[in-house]
Amino acid sequence: MGIVFRIIWHFRTPLLLCTVLSAVMSIPARAQQIAFTWDDLPAHGALPAGETRVDIARKLIAAMSEAHMPPVYGFVNGVQTEWEPLSTPVLQMWRDAGLQLGNHTWSHPNLNQVSLEDWQLDLLKNEPLLKKYMNDGDWHWIRYPYVGEGETAEKRAAARKFLSQHGYRVAAVTMNFADYAYNEPYARCVQKNDSAAIARLETSYLDAAGAASDSSRGMAKTLYGHDIPYVLLMHVGAFDAQMLPRLLKLYRDKGFSFITLQQAEKDPFYKNDLDLSLSPAPDTLEEAMGTRGLLVPNGPAPGIDLDAICK
Repeated sequence: MGIVFRIIWHFRTPLLLCTVLSAVMSIPARAQQIAFTWDDLPAHGALPAGETRVDIARKLIAAMSEAHMPPVYGFVNGVQTEWEPLSTPVLQMWRDAGLQLGNHTWSHPNLNQVSLEDWQLDLLKNEPLLKKYMNDGDWHWIRYPYVGEGETAEKRAAARKFLSQHGYRVAAVTMNFADYAYNEPYARCVQKNDSAAIARLETSYLDAAGAASDSSRGMAKTLYGHDIPYVLLMHVGAFDAQMLPRLLKLYRDKGFSFITLQQAEKDPFYKNDLDLSLSPAPDTLEEAMGTRGLLVPNGPAPGIDLDAICK
């Protein structure tokens, strides 16, 4: 609005003023960008009564298709095909929809809590499954389970060297609202047929998503003076599938557009996630804030006790 006021001051001739204002108003606002990524394929969280993993995947795929989203990455834990064999078709459904698969390790071990050697073997165990479903597609993207990159600088550097040798890039996380925390409560509330509680979960979920987007944008602008393309961490849970159409609308209403992971990580912020031969660098906004000694904002609070609801 300040630009408009300055224009009015300098251009007081009505015709000229109208011409300049028209030009200013016609310049499209640069939409902020999010790359959606989905963890824990083919199965995440509790299953509500009467629902299957295939049902959840179908809802997610339909919502993304209806929103004309570009191809997203889903990060696979192959062990789920053994624990829940009926979830296995989700992987082919994902590919048939033109979506991508990446490595989330076989059994989701936290690199901060297991040996590097065990973690490496677990990651490699997942590769045959990715090759099977991706064929010639680009599956060499890793999402660290629990976003754990190693509890020491030496371990983190060694993991990066291993990943670099195997052709991987890191799917960073620069936006996250703990969506996973809603899937267990939702299953309980469905079991109790508690529609009022489900409505409270819905409100809390969307409020948390909105607050997290504001927080990520605030950190980026504090650090760099402008937005970066954000990489959003999501999970293939039942409540996520239920809420996705409304979540996409929320982001669009806030001015976001949707891009691919590859497009997002072309931004300089992600340089060290694409070239793992480089030294480790912050790949979350919180870490970048911390390295500069800046105050990291608290994450969005759910506003309700997720552990207690519908118990």
